[in-house]
Amino acid sequence: MNIGYIAMSGLRLVDAELLQLGLSFPAVARRAREIEALPSLGLLTLAGMSPPHIGAEYLEVRDISEVPDRFDAIALSTLSATSKEAYAMAAKFREKGIPVILGGLHATLAPEEAARHVDALVIGEGEVVWPEVLRDLERGELKPIYDARRSGPFDFRNAPMPRFDLLSPDRYPRFTVQTQRGCPYACEFCAASMRLSPTFRTKPVEKEVAEVRRLKELFGRPFVEFADDNTFADKRHGRALMTALQKEGLRWFTETDVSVADDEDLLKMMRDAGCHQVLIGFESPRFDSLNGVEKKSNWKARRTDRYLRAVETIRRHGITVNGCFILGFDGDGPESFEHVFRFVEESGLYDVQVTYLTPFPGTPLWKRLSEEGRLLSEEATERCTLFDINFRPTDMSVEELKSGFRDLTRRLYAPEFVEQRNKRFRGHLRAKVRAR
Repeated sequence: MNIGYIAMSGLRLVDAELLQLGLSFPAVARRAREIEALPSLGLLTLAGMSPPHIGAEYLEVRDISEVPDRFDAIALSTLSATSKEAYAMAAKFREKGIPVILGGLHATLAPEEAARHVDALVIGEGEVVWPEVLRDLERGELKPIYDARRSGPFDFRNAPMPRFDLLSPDRYPRFTVQTQRGCPYACEFCAASMRLSPTFRTKPVEKEVAEVRRLKELFGRPFVEFADDNTFADKRHGRALMTALQKEGLRWFTETDVSVADDEDLLKMMRDAGCHQVLIGFESPRFDSLNGVEKKSNWKARRTDRYLRAVETIRRHGITVNGCFILGFDGDGPESFEHVFRFVEESGLYDVQVTYLTPFPGTPLWKRLSEEGRLLSEEATERCTLFDINFRPTDMSVEELKSGFRDLTRRLYAPEFVEQRNKRFRGHLRAKVRAR
């Protein structure tokens, strides 16, 4: 038996004009290429659980014409933005008698919809049920639903080695390693791994290091992007990981929250372990915009007064910050674009990412906006790109949100403004070297 592990690839935007505008700026185009080229760690992990007698191939495709017919079954993964394309691809395989198994975030967030288009649906963490799926597949007895949530969270002590060997060495500028799953916070809009399983937990450090060493064995000096929602949410685990990575000569990037700036010893360890950049979801520089967004303790809003100091502290340790901002929160009017620009200018953020508030199916934000009648369409999953609008804001029109976003994009990514911020970071590093 030979299984094709297939990920839907490519950047998607419904707003073609915004896509062209964004890609006209080198800083945006670079990050878009990096994101587009990240392999699907979920599929590689499931492939790592397959017994030796079951063949595995990994492909990233846009349409059915790119997929050979030699597979006995398809394991398909898709995000919400590409779900309709994935369903069309699944239909083509099923017409040929090839069973399709679908999993991933969208399958978990919208299971009733997804189940109509495939032979078997995996809900939640795939590792929990994948051995059962493979046994049923070999017997020709696939069940329509495999709900991993019924069995509790996956024990990371049993985490398999992902099949990094299935990746082409010339295809990927970055590789992914997961160190934890979930997040201790509960942001209304979040559609990341916490939706697969709400239990936050970390992978044993020895397994993380083993994956890093496997990547080095296969690809020489890989650049790693940790595929976590919040790598340093558990500071004790983070320190243990940094201690281990200091011996590996690794270059890496990750996502974390702003509290990493509270621990300067950890920042030093991160720098010494090869951290080049952290991506932090600031979301907004305004307390009023973030008030109530994080549902457990209003954590995000309570940190806004520390944002500027946090960026400076992280930069002082030789680590760049990619700050992420969301436009369109309730209460945000046309003035919110200027607030973001001024914060970026004052903080000197090295990289910036701005997106629209995006209601993903199955999230609390989707449910609330649906109940309030503010979704533009209940079916427009293709707009779940972060760069397309599918809701009505409270304090400006959809057109005002769109035009303000485009103007902010032009200002943030203007080459002279990007160079001004980058030069500021380089100057800081030179001053630090002279002071030693």
